[in-house]
Amino acid sequence: MADAASAPLPPLQPSPYGRLFRDGHPWVWVTRAFTALLLLLVVGIVGIVVVKGLRTFWPARLSRFTLTDGTVVTGEEVRRQTRRDSAGVTEEEIQIRIGNRDLAGSGDFIFVPSARIKSIDQPEDLLAFERMEHGPAYGRVQAVYEDGKIVAEGAAALGALRARMSQADSRREERLGIQKGPLDEESRAIEEVRVQRRKAQATMEPDDPALARRVKELDARTKEAEARSLALAERIGNIQKEDRRFTVLLAWGNGEPFPKPKPISSILRVDEVNGLGFFGRFGLFVSRFWHFVTDEPREANTDGGIWPAIFGTMLMTLLMTLFVVPFGVIAALYLREYAKQGFIVSAVRIAVNNLAGVPSIVFGIFGLGFFCYFVGGWIDHTFYAEYLPAPTFGGGGILWASLTLSLLTVPVVIVSTEEALAAVPRALREASVACGASKWQTIRRVVLPHASPGILTGMILAMARGAGEVAPLMLTGVVKRTDRLPLDAAMPFLHPDRKFMHLGFHIYDTGFQSPNVDASTPLVYSTTLVLLVLVLMLNLGAVLLRNRLRKKFKTGVF
Repeated sequence: MADAASAPLPPLQPSPYGRLFRDGHPWVWVTRAFTALLLLLVVGIVGIVVVKGLRTFWPARLSRFTLTDGTVVTGEEVRRQTRRDSAGVTEEEIQIRIGNRDLAGSGDFIFVPSARIKSIDQPEDLLAFERMEHGPAYGRVQAVYEDGKIVAEGAAALGALRARMSQADSRREERLGIQKGPLDEESRAIEEVRVQRRKAQATMEPDDPALARRVKELDARTKEAEARSLALAERIGNIQKEDRRFTVLLAWGNGEPFPKPKPISSILRVDEVNGLGFFGRFGLFVSRFWHFVTDEPREANTDGGIWPAIFGTMLMTLLMTLFVVPFGVIAALYLREYAKQGFIVSAVRIAVNNLAGVPSIVFGIFGLGFFCYFVGGWIDHTFYAEYLPAPTFGGGGILWASLTLSLLTVPVVIVSTEEALAAVPRALREASVACGASKWQTIRRVVLPHASPGILTGMILAMARGAGEVAPLMLTGVVKRTDRLPLDAAMPFLHPDRKFMHLGFHIYDTGFQSPNVDASTPLVYSTTLVLLVLVLMLNLGAVLLRNRLRKKFKTGVF
């Protein structure tokens, strides 16, 4: 019995569940599940933007709704929804875009209960008209007029309209060419002469004969420029007078004509959407998308294109990158290679990391106060005093917006550059020094080339964040609409004081400041899609460059 009592107990068998959790297999599946969920959310968001953004340009068929009371409504079916009234009764409603915003007192979108619809058909002769203002129109061509006389009606009216629309397009291009070309140059010349006169009066004595001669010379130049401007304005007036000669009378889907004819120059295009096959509709889809990315906005940014916003976003992002990368790399080089490691350097690193979490609107307020009011105001009073009180650099512009976003994104570049510098093998540094190179030569020829992939990673992150920021730009130079791009063919080509349009602000303005929410909502998705593609293209170019550098300077670390 004693031997049995003193015998050792058999070892406890470990629980298979305890071993499972100890090995970490369930946590691997948890991380996989969360990663899959994250990817699903990203794909879902991007998918929604792509589908709704591209659906805006797909030519939807036009329908004719005949109601139970005999009323005929023509337009594009947008969506169907179920509504519950106060008594708890549910009914289906159809949202129809009827267009003709200038004629329909209820707006260009209406809701019609499904119970009130007697029949729905899609006649092939229904047309979609894209107009300069008041949104689209849906219906048919009743008659074409020239000098108030009918030149075509009925079946021949559509062909006559298309022929005169091409002539109207040529006149529109000529008029815009004059307005944005010679007339704009003459306006700038008159303003420059006015500034020179103010400068002469401020720098010369009132009784100086040279001042009188200078004023006389400037007055003569002003009269010449004004005469040229009047001649150009007369040419524009003649073009507009020619446009008013040609008009068209449209008809509703029920055959009832519009109250009065409209100028043909107000119609941009006519699409026979119901008579097109798949390839014809796809071609129209491509054409609409192309005009969207190349034209200028119209109708308070609820119609037209977004080319100025695309150009402004790309130029601002490139300028921001040119500013932020050198400053970020220089700061990281000092902190990693030259500064004596201690409390102060640690505090600086903590401050840089915390700076990345500061709200962007704070940077916008700093940019407004420091760059626009302080630096820009000093530049105006020192170099552009004759332009005051109208600000030149003190009123915001693409230069101050780019510098503000550079401050916003410089912590990302500093952190990424420091990590890339620390990852360069110490053996490379020692080999360079052993060959007789100085510290700066080692940094310039060995360390920086091998750290360039990490530096480009920081640049990519900075570009991705800076391209989508809106709040700082609202205070430092972005505007709702501008006719002058910051970069053009006029000296000095790049105009840092000019305001600009931005895709992010365009999305905000279209989505939250538009007077017509139903018409602007599809454009929000379309503009968001273009912004995503633009950021992707900029990042893709940087990623390809980074991959080439990685292959060139490949070591055991990279």
